[in-house]
Amino acid sequence: MTPVLSPNTQAILLLTAPLIAGRGTASSDLLSPGEYKRLARHLRDIQRQPADLLSPYAAEILLECHPVIDESRLQKLLGRGFLLSQVIERWQARAIWVVSRADAEYPRRLKARMREDAPAVLYGCGDMALLETGGLAVVGSRHVDDALIDYTMAVGRLAARAGSTLVSGGAKGIDQAAMRGALEGGGKVCGVLADSLEKTTMNREHRNLLLDGQLVLISPYDPSAGFNVGHAMQRNKLIYALADTSLVVSSDLNKGGTWAGAVEQLDKLKFVPVFIRSTGESSSGLDGLRKKGALPWPNPQDVDSFEDVFNLAMPTPMASPQVGFALFSNEEPTAAIPRDAAPAPQAEGESSAPVDVVCDAQPTAETSEKLPSVTTEFVASIDEANEPAQSESTPAEVIFAAVRAAIQQLLSSPMKEAGVAAALDVSNAQAKVWLQRLVEEGVIEKRKKPAGYVVKQSSLFE
Repeated sequence: MTPVLSPNTQAILLLTAPLIAGRGTASSDLLSPGEYKRLARHLRDIQRQPADLLSPYAAEILLECHPVIDESRLQKLLGRGFLLSQVIERWQARAIWVVSRADAEYPRRLKARMREDAPAVLYGCGDMALLETGGLAVVGSRHVDDALIDYTMAVGRLAARAGSTLVSGGAKGIDQAAMRGALEGGGKVCGVLADSLEKTTMNREHRNLLLDGQLVLISPYDPSAGFNVGHAMQRNKLIYALADTSLVVSSDLNKGGTWAGAVEQLDKLKFVPVFIRSTGESSSGLDGLRKKGALPWPNPQDVDSFEDVFNLAMPTPMASPQVGFALFSNEEPTAAIPRDAAPAPQAEGESSAPVDVVCDAQPTAETSEKLPSVTTEFVASIDEANEPAQSESTPAEVIFAAVRAAIQQLLSSPMKEAGVAAALDVSNAQAKVWLQRLVEEGVIEKRKKPAGYVVKQSSLFE
């Protein structure tokens, strides 16, 4: 069932989306991502939400927003209600859903890693839950030979056997080969498209996979939008942000979307480790990425060695971009902080909370019910750990007491490291450290069938 659009999402669509209905065209007055970011910050500062721009007292709020975005421009965009109703009907008929950063359903991985730069609106079709499962991102060139297609499909099939979601961009060549291999192997796939989402979801071959929950297709661009080089470049960061690690199968040198996306990860974003193909015929592009810090793919041949790859590049918790994590589920994790970076200077009076926490995602009774149930245990554990009788505990022990309770609750049924990491908004490496410690303490155990960690039966009653 297609989720009902929230008032906040409707407002954001009116402000930022082209709402291409049939042969319609994009409006030149649309707010750019940068402009919407500034508006979102301003709404936060005046303690408003996007939905308030559609309320009976919107005129007053629009005046307050005039220093950021011209009032007449906002009025024109917000007046497209009839066009919005038309495209919503069209999307619903095709089982296309829409979420915005204001919605609790918005992928937490994108918010945690991209912060304010996460797309304001995300369109999709298929099981939204797949967006939270992490997995392996596979990217590469469009024009490759049959040998590389076969190699890439084999990687996709191995990911499927390991129960790891495969994330890719849906373009012809390497992207489609990786996705096809995983799907044929019975695995789960997340495709991040730069264009033609509506057309792709209507493909007969994809429809059953979407309905069965094996495939989810998403795009930050209008479902009817055609190909655009800039869009293809920009969506690359979403592929990496949704994954746990990545593999570049082929790349040109100093040009193309694959190169640009990988270099951005290596030099700037550092969401996940970047591996490069290490067998077969090499290329100047792969050699260039290796010189920038990309790692040789260890060519795992079975499930166990495949799972080991996810921890090779993160030997310590500090290597993860998600250094901080939210103890309370209505808080966002801290921004990515490089190991040697100094804290960013903060202007006097500036709020340190991310825009989305205050503006785009106001807690409500409805969303509170959707928050992970580990919150109560986290709070209780911290309160207990801070009792006077335990005043000699170190901060690390206090935190781990909360972590122990949360993980015990999560592992009532088997769960892999990646799943625990995603649930707690921490890196795989950090989750592994905690899980290994709990294994050593005898609180949990690691099983092979079904694969994953689970609470020991005896510890459930301790």
